[in-house]
Amino acid sequence: MFADSDSRYFIVSGGRASGKSFNVSILILLLTFEKEHVILFTRYTLVSAAISIIPEFLEKIELLGLEGYFHVTKDEIINTQTGSKIIFKGIKTSSGDQTASLKSIQGVTTWVLEEAEELTDEKKFDVIDFSIRSKKNQNRIILILNPTTKEHFIYQRFFEGKGVQPGSNLTKNDTTYIHSTYLDNIANLNESFINQIEQMKVHRPEKFKHQILGGWLEKAEGVIFTNWELGEFKRVGVSVFGQDFGFANDATTLVETNIDKANKRIYLKECFYLHKLTTSEIADLNRRHAGDALIIADSAEPRLIHELKRHCNIREAIKGQGSITGGIALMQDYDLIVDPDSTNLIKELNNYCWLERKSKTPIDDHNHCIDAGRYSVMYQLKNPNAGKYIIN
Repeated sequence: MFADSDSRYFIVSGGRASGKSFNVSILILLLTFEKEHVILFTRYTLVSAAISIIPEFLEKIELLGLEGYFHVTKDEIINTQTGSKIIFKGIKTSSGDQTASLKSIQGVTTWVLEEAEELTDEKKFDVIDFSIRSKKNQNRIILILNPTTKEHFIYQRFFEGKGVQPGSNLTKNDTTYIHSTYLDNIANLNESFINQIEQMKVHRPEKFKHQILGGWLEKAEGVIFTNWELGEFKRVGVSVFGQDFGFANDATTLVETNIDKANKRIYLKECFYLHKLTTSEIADLNRRHAGDALIIADSAEPRLIHELKRHCNIREAIKGQGSITGGIALMQDYDLIVDPDSTNLIKELNNYCWLERKSKTPIDDHNHCIDAGRYSVMYQLKNPNAGKYIIN
């Protein structure tokens, strides 16, 4: 389908052991035998191409018997016959975000993003996407992914937004969809591995559907909060607001919480979720949404809180060792009723999961509204007099 399609986008999805990454790697090695190709091969997180990706490509070069055609460096593979090359980069590296430097690479004709599900910021995707505009050859954006949740921009943009059913193998407008499973690669799989998959199919059908067949999830596997539902926001007593601060990559958020202790319910309402706000803009938004009500804010920004105190009723959140897991535990002990218009909060609840379940360490992502709500809830439930009066 690659050779026959003039699409710009190729969505290569599938489950484990489907051979999707292997086949794309072979494709782009062969593509270098066309002149004037610059292929940018990326992963979202990459420490060293020389240690991780390059050896994988060397194996494929040897498999194809093409050792004499390539010159390999620590982060490039160059076809000595045509001059076309593959450049290996990470979007997020130990030195920081590399999106700006990636878009400045000249003459890129093909961008491959492996493990594309790890890139959750659509703006970063767009920055690199718009930089792929060479006139020398067909431009291709190839996304290789194991499907994650339907909240991911790839699902919303390329499947839901284009009316394409997951698991399709077709071309629609400017996008070609290629989906594979272990059945497409079964000749290369060990019998014991196949037996393991078949056992999963019987005993863990939902896991089989997602991990092996490459189905999209309604919510992330192992989400932290399963005790929530959509419902009308009710003010049983005095509302207290929570605030998390961000700027460019992370959002500044404000969440209203109202706790019905008698019925063990916490009502949550997203007030705003915005980037690149100035102090005065945050102050204006806080006054507009919270008025004189108490706001419990991220204590990692003491200077910002000090400045905001001139304009609104705000104080620092409770923090310290165990405060995150403690706050999560408090919220898990109640039914969470989420306002239906709180779209970003809903997305976070569908995707906020444990990084390490045993150590109770949550991921540091999908948490800007959740953290804001946690600050407020923890302040109220840890302080028996919280909410009974306004603190200035």
